[in-house]
Amino acid sequence: MRNVHRAWSTTLGALLLVWCAGAANAQSPDADQSRGGMRSLREPHLGGSRNIKVMSHLPLGAWSQVMDIEVEQELSRPYVYVARSDFLPLLGQKTADGSSSKGVDIISNKDPAHAKLLYSWRIENQELHRPLGSLDNEYFKLKGRYYDVIGLQFLQGGPDVDVGAVVLDVTGLPDATTVREAGRIHAPATPGGFHNAVPYKHSDGRVLLFTTTNSPSTNVYDMEKLLAKDPQQGLIAKIVNPDSSGLFKGYHDFYIGYDPANHRDVFYGAGFNGYYIYDVTNINEPKLLTSIVGTAGMFIAHTITPDPTGRYVVTEMEYQYTPLRIFDLKPGLDGTVKSISRPIGAWANSWDGNAHNHEVRWPYVFVAGYMDGLQVFNMMDPTNPYTVGYYYACDCLLPAGKDGAGEVGGMDGVFGVDVRNADGLIVASDRRSGFWALKMDGFDGWNGHQWGMPNISSAQDWDSGPEGAPKAKTS
Repeated sequence: MRNVHRAWSTTLGALLLVWCAGAANAQSPDADQSRGGMRSLREPHLGGSRNIKVMSHLPLGAWSQVMDIEVEQELSRPYVYVARSDFLPLLGQKTADGSSSKGVDIISNKDPAHAKLLYSWRIENQELHRPLGSLDNEYFKLKGRYYDVIGLQFLQGGPDVDVGAVVLDVTGLPDATTVREAGRIHAPATPGGFHNAVPYKHSDGRVLLFTTTNSPSTNVYDMEKLLAKDPQQGLIAKIVNPDSSGLFKGYHDFYIGYDPANHRDVFYGAGFNGYYIYDVTNINEPKLLTSIVGTAGMFIAHTITPDPTGRYVVTEMEYQYTPLRIFDLKPGLDGTVKSISRPIGAWANSWDGNAHNHEVRWPYVFVAGYMDGLQVFNMMDPTNPYTVGYYYACDCLLPAGKDGAGEVGGMDGVFGVDVRNADGLIVASDRRSGFWALKMDGFDGWNGHQWGMPNISSAQDWDSGPEGAPKAKTS
């Protein structure tokens, strides 16, 4: 964000008021056949398929303030982080009680049936900070200590427009009195903050933080340097979007993972006008491997996640009626073609849906589907993905005068999803109903080796580094 126009460009994502005239052709079987096939978002719904069980539910307050979600991976640390924001003032609205929540909530899921709120961090002087607040936060471990990094976005006209993230030391949980602020990342050259901030354990042993900015490039920070009060705040590199010629600039989101077959760290960037895949083994000299551009309907390239091999990617464009598309990167990675333009498969739960985020635990893809709730599909055959489960976490009805998911009302529902690999716990954040902990029958944990795949997902091995990385160091 920075002036109001550019604010929409980096954040939204979450607020894009976009209409698309064409309906998605891809359809998926509904796990509950009593619904009669593909349903419309205009129907009220609550509950789910028989194979999805609710472990616990915790309301978190005012609608619109619940954003993305992150679960720690170690069973001994049953902590979940929910980003909190407040963008209703941008729409000329306010919550019923006038409250504002710009920060993060920390939840304990130690008792799976009774989740409880442990601690809430809020930026000081809430009323002075212009929206949005935090739409994303993620945790990392460094030198035996645990941290939560909270991406923040504030518009001009209030304080801290140059603050991109706050880092909390959460090592002492569940004792909330031990939580302390360990550092702030300022980005004065690109005011407006970080829509997304993703930590990654690099094969060279460093914990790096990749952040969006209000510019055509992603900032990369060395978190050890940041926490040591480095004068440059640990800023060590930038990854440029090769095409920022359209309405939106830079990147919306990204995934960074290790490629054990080729011994390289790979950056997968959703760059609004396309998706760009870089070799970032040498973070100071990123090399473009291939891209996905020129696809029909390519607009608001929002999220990209590879399978454990890095060959197939699940992509999302955040506007109504568009399915999640699956691409085979092999021709591009092999150098047969310069870029990829045609998907090999697609999935959508409802004809008028609008997915927001997703997590891949091959062969399953867990989708935060806004008003379509939590959806799970199987991509074992990437040309023919199919739904295997769902849970509608709110009885979401569109407000009067709103008739599509491209409208703000349609962005109600499940905003974020995450998966704990150790036991298969699924956590979801619903903008209306709050925090949910769920389990899917038969999914009691994930390790890629069980499927004949590399054990690689968005979950990081903070102690040992990426599997298959030569001479992986510890931090």
